[in-house]
Amino acid sequence: MSKWVGYLGGSAALAALMAAGVSAQQRPEAPRAPVPAPAPAYSPSPSFQQAFPQVVSEPVVQPSMAVIHPLTQPWTVAQARALIAVIEGIGAEGLMPADYELAALKVAIASGPSQELDEIASQAFVWLVEDLRDGRTPMEARRQWFVVDTDAERFPTGKLLTDALASGDIAGTLAQLAPTHPDYTRLREELGRTPARNAERRKLILANMDRWRWLPRDLGSQYLITNVPEYQLRLTVNNRIISTYRTVVGKPGRTATPQLAETVEGVVFNPTWTVPQSIVKGEGLGARALANPAWAKRNGYVATKGANGFVTVVQQPGPGNSLGMMKLEMPNPHAIFFHDTPSRHLFANDDRALSHGCIRTERALELAITMAILGKGATKEEAVAISTSGRYTKVMLEKQWPAYITYFTMASDINGQMATFNDIYERDAPVLASLDKPRVRERTQQPVDEVIVIEDDLRDS
Repeated sequence: MSKWVGYLGGSAALAALMAAGVSAQQRPEAPRAPVPAPAPAYSPSPSFQQAFPQVVSEPVVQPSMAVIHPLTQPWTVAQARALIAVIEGIGAEGLMPADYELAALKVAIASGPSQELDEIASQAFVWLVEDLRDGRTPMEARRQWFVVDTDAERFPTGKLLTDALASGDIAGTLAQLAPTHPDYTRLREELGRTPARNAERRKLILANMDRWRWLPRDLGSQYLITNVPEYQLRLTVNNRIISTYRTVVGKPGRTATPQLAETVEGVVFNPTWTVPQSIVKGEGLGARALANPAWAKRNGYVATKGANGFVTVVQQPGPGNSLGMMKLEMPNPHAIFFHDTPSRHLFANDDRALSHGCIRTERALELAITMAILGKGATKEEAVAISTSGRYTKVMLEKQWPAYITYFTMASDINGQMATFNDIYERDAPVLASLDKPRVRERTQQPVDEVIVIEDDLRDS
């Protein structure tokens, strides 16, 4: 067993977890059902914090308890002036004041309270909510982006408008929508110190600030996040990066790794690999395995021919298995997941866009055991024993892990320094182009790109 302890890197990640005060016995508290706020017409609205006591972790109201909050509501002149101040300063958040009816709002204020002021101010507030919460970039410019963001359910636009007007804290209400990840704050600070003459860098900052808004505002207390152009995966617990792992990602083109937010439900130790038909039939592996059983056995292949002539080939667990010693069970329509690889020398390459879409992970067994422990699927001793047994074993996690596959071309690197990364899939261009165009007012919130189910043949170039 000693060789596997060495592969685990001396359990460095587990030691870091203990130093962070993370226990395998920790359990999240059961979410409490939110209490609907009283209607503003009958009683004063509480502060934003009271009105949204647990808004980060659960919807404000359940569907059966939904209260209708109109998207056009009455505004006083004082409230409208507060909104103008927000719009004039919105450039600090990477958005553009011209998008939010600033000139029309100033004209309407001059005439005092009116239906026109109500309509213009409400519309500007709604657009600010949409962009701060969901991102300004239209779906058509988000290439291979398939994240379903539930922030609109947790922060309903009309509810925010009601509470902002009731409390009078227009700026504070909108500020609550900012992404909580530290990198968003760092990009905002970077924008503040980048001079206007450096327009190219400023646009890159704006694009990557907006990418954070495409994701859920709060990623959770415990998650995996990989930045594809950086070729790095981070394991994060209680806002601390516990471990980082180099990755190999999809080649540019059809097999580029998409942007996803999925859930890791389990860890598969000593996985089998069902060989794609593009290899079984297209490359003749099935015929070769059937014709030469001794060769197939040496390489771990078991070939089966059905009555209809259809051939399946499954590679058995072992050091030469194309999935290595583990894979993370992460069901999704794209068939993308994290896994080990026998070709670990590839992690030394600078350019690691080499796979057919799935993400190969450095020190994968260490990652698998750490997740099994934190997910309360196994103890350390049990996980090590399972991993060294040589037998296919799926360990389901009691506490499942969010996993975010992202694409940032400007972000903090693993040393904590702001850095830029090569746009390996050329996804920046449409985002940058959208910054030069007027805000798209009628937008879908659903991904528009085609789902490409990728058969990762795992062969090295």
